[in-house]
Amino acid sequence: MRGLMLASLDGDAAAYRVLLADLTRYLRPWFARRLSAAHVSHAEDLVQETLLAVHSRRMTYDRSRPFTAWLHAIAHHKFVDHVRRHAIRPTVPLDDDAPIFASDDSAHAADRRDVEAVLATVPDRTADLIRQTKLEGASVAEAAARHGMTETAAKVSIHRGLKSLMGRFAGGGK
Repeated sequence: MRGLMLASLDGDAAAYRVLLADLTRYLRPWFARRLSAAHVSHAEDLVQETLLAVHSRRMTYDRSRPFTAWLHAIAHHKFVDHVRRHAIRPTVPLDDDAPIFASDDSAHAADRRDVEAVLATVPDRTADLIRQTKLEGASVAEAAARHGMTETAAKVSIHRGLKSLMGRFAGGGK
């Protein structure tokens, strides 16, 4: 193959065609041996990529060096590029990122303590109903069912608890 490469570099188009045909026959099994069974169908693509690289970089071939070493370097780089392109990388859809990224609630810790201190001033069941409906987003029906009471009774309890809190804290220093 070295002789064909040298002749093609000197302008012999027929030698270049023979060289490319020989390289194709040589590279197919070379790549097939290195590819896994799942990717053996990619051998032809790798052969074509390597032939294109040989063609575009043929002027960089040092005539005093072995041709097969130069060819193997190109083929090896094409193979490594292929492995990198097809490497299995774990991905997580952005919709499912909640378990991966912890939320930083440290800025709201003081707010939570204040709310809990305020809710401690009303009866426990009323505080729990307010917490569930106003802070956690539960419906009045869900909160009432958790406490074994009617929806109407839960609404009244929440209303009275909020009214009591407003009376204590809305005065602004009374």
